[in-house]
Amino acid sequence: MFGDISGMMNKLKEAQQEVEKTKTRLNSVLIDEVTADKKIQVTLTANREIKAITIDPSLLSDAEELEDYLILTLNKAIAKATKINEDEMAAAAKTNMPNIPGMDMFK
Repeated sequence: MFGDISGMMNKLKEAQQEVEKTKTRLNSVLIDEVTADKKIQVTLTANREIKAITIDPSLLSDAEELEDYLILTLNKAIAKATKINEDEMAAAAKTNMPNIPGMDMFK
């Protein structure tokens, strides 16, 4: 019985290590989102950390338009990053997850 628990704990530790490795790797996965007219470009990591924002000078004279562009573009980029992050983290957690009855949330 204790061997099963020890093996299960090792599997959980391996799964946690895999999740941590995936988090680190996702820092290097960059998502670019650009408006259709190319006036704003946002780059962020799959961990949803903004790395760069490029703004066309024509938007600098209209704060309201600039704000609207930024909100739309950032929301699209964050949605893409969240999807990638969730998919990758679920896969990482599932890789080494022990077979525990009732713990099928990662399948």
